[in-house]
Amino acid sequence: LEESTMSAVVDDRPSPEDILAEYKPGSIRNVRLQNFLTYDNVEFQPGPRLNVVVGPNGTGKSTILCAICLGLGGQPPHLGRADDARQFIKHEKDQAIIEIELAPHPGGVVHTFKRVIDRDRGSERGKGGGASTYFVNGKKVNKKSVVELVSGSYHIHIDNLCTFLPQDKVGNFSGFDKQSLLVETEKSLSMNLHLTHEKLIEMEKELSTSGTDVNSLKEELEKLRKEQERIEREKELMEQRATLLEKLDLLEKKRAWLTFDQKREEAKRAKEEREKLKKAKKEADRGLRPLKVKMEEAEAKRGQVQARFKSLENKAKKDRAAYEKHLNQSTRMWDENLDSEMSEYRTIDAHQRNAEKAVNKCKARLAELEKEGNDLPDVKELEAEAKKVHEEMRAYRQKIEADKKKQRTALGRIKDAESERKQSERELDVIKDDKKLRLQRLLGQRKNLKDSYAFVSQNRKMFRRPVWGPIAADVVPNDQLSAKFIEQHVSTATWTSYVVECREDYDLLYREVREKLKVPINIVQVDPKKNGAAPRRVYSDEKFQLLKNEHGFRGYMDEMITASPSVVQALMNRHNIHAVLVGDDAVQNSLDRKDLVNFLCTKEGGGTQNACFFYTNSGVPFRCTTKLSRYSGEVLEEYQQVPDARILKPGTDPSRRTALQERIAQCEATIEELRPGVDEAQGRIDAMTKEGGGLAKRQKEIGKDKQYIKQFRKKVDNAQDKLAEAEENVGQRGH
Repeated sequence: LEESTMSAVVDDRPSPEDILAEYKPGSIRNVRLQNFLTYDNVEFQPGPRLNVVVGPNGTGKSTILCAICLGLGGQPPHLGRADDARQFIKHEKDQAIIEIELAPHPGGVVHTFKRVIDRDRGSERGKGGGASTYFVNGKKVNKKSVVELVSGSYHIHIDNLCTFLPQDKVGNFSGFDKQSLLVETEKSLSMNLHLTHEKLIEMEKELSTSGTDVNSLKEELEKLRKEQERIEREKELMEQRATLLEKLDLLEKKRAWLTFDQKREEAKRAKEEREKLKKAKKEADRGLRPLKVKMEEAEAKRGQVQARFKSLENKAKKDRAAYEKHLNQSTRMWDENLDSEMSEYRTIDAHQRNAEKAVNKCKARLAELEKEGNDLPDVKELEAEAKKVHEEMRAYRQKIEADKKKQRTALGRIKDAESERKQSERELDVIKDDKKLRLQRLLGQRKNLKDSYAFVSQNRKMFRRPVWGPIAADVVPNDQLSAKFIEQHVSTATWTSYVVECREDYDLLYREVREKLKVPINIVQVDPKKNGAAPRRVYSDEKFQLLKNEHGFRGYMDEMITASPSVVQALMNRHNIHAVLVGDDAVQNSLDRKDLVNFLCTKEGGGTQNACFFYTNSGVPFRCTTKLSRYSGEVLEEYQQVPDARILKPGTDPSRRTALQERIAQCEATIEELRPGVDEAQGRIDAMTKEGGGLAKRQKEIGKDKQYIKQFRKKVDNAQDKLAEAEENVGQRGH
């Protein structure tokens, strides 16, 4: 009896084929993960019905969901946790593998999807698009083929929140209204169902707008008949009018021909009259021609007589004027000659006396010049001194020119250095506005964020209080390491959120952007009265000083950023940044040698608490979070390497800023190095210029002396000439 009972029990167990038959097409039958986040190597088989994953916080429940999403062709932005698939590779591993087997359609092929994520593939600055390799049943395919097979054959839409709802997308899901939720649900069940619903809506609209009764159709028909009769009457009138217009056109043409014939007759009669007048004129001209010839001959003779008379008259006038002029000149000349002879006779004695005085005066002037010439320097000595001064001045010029050449070279280098420094300072000023550059990059990557920011910027007067955001644009980390820490700690949804300070602004922003513009938006409301208040720390000042001095913690996360008080309050309310510690490599030493985690999780008044802190290990940033197990009461630790900041990364490459700063410092050092040499050369040039100025002054004085001697000799020669001339004049007057 017992054997038969046991046999019956065994026979009632479902066979593996029966179990597989219970899976609906598209159900997950097997999942295998390798080096994926917290899992080294794991494989499990979900059941054909509801599956529940149970475990303490930090044990990898969400990791399974992430693996399913990525394995079926989903991308990191669908999860809201990271932008790069390479961030899901386990720390210190180079490759992660996700393998998922789906239940087939009846009689269909079993599809096994495999995604290999390689840390060394893809662009360093990209989002890891080239780091993944896809396989279907062992055959290499592209991502598009995977997505088409999953969505087309199995109707699995990873990007539909009704099909797959990550933890970080709950806020977006709660923003759906009833209509949007119905549409997304229909899409998740069947695209045909959604299209059918859309078609029914269109048919209902057509039915509601186009339905009319028979009476209305009859009335419309009667109106159309009346309209047709009216048009027929108008047609007859138009035809009559066209006939009349044709007759009118014909009459107008006939009138034109009659007018033309009448005018032609008038022109013909006028032409005949003109011919008659021409003939009469010719006859008259023929009779007057002999009289005209005689009159022209008389006029010619009269002109000749008048011209002859006028010529004789002019000649007589000229002869009379010439006679009178000659007579006057002869009389005046005799009078002048007589007066001149008398005057010359009277002044002969006076000239003799003046000539003797002039001789005496010239002798006295010559004596003065000879006396003055004895005091003048020797010309040869002046020429020798001038030559010496010239040689000294040429030596000074050569030295000055050499110093000026060195000075010009140094000044050229200084000018180049100053130009390069100014150019570098201008470039540095541009990239220093890191906040603006980061905002431009953020808006360029997210169209919805760009649309919402455009509305907020253009309508700030609509709000009662200031509106801040997006938060990522208002936060300025103290350094790049702080940017990595806080970006890893704060969710992407928060970074793209706006901060308001009253409920009225919250409702206004949500209504105008989310409901009217249909643009998704995240909003955080804070209390402005709490801005600036000291945050409530999880550790006392004494314990924090101990953590700082002995364990390598630098401070709290809220101290590592600069932002408006409202934005800081929003980050503290959502992510408790005032309770997160930040440290350096010394923290790793405490983790290795001291029981640091238990020390952090122990409350000072007794009991335990969760902790979260960031630190570096040999310069590599890490994050540690602790959770208290509800089952064992133990403190569970989770360590995660912190990737490079993407949202809060600098607007420009930090190395570019460092290079510009180093170039500016190098230019300033060059200027400081060359400036003393330039000043020293200028001092020598000034001194030699001053000494050369004295020599130039002496050279000028020598030139003036030589010129004076030359002019003095001319004066002496001139005085001797005048004396000889005066003596000659005296001798002539004596005779």
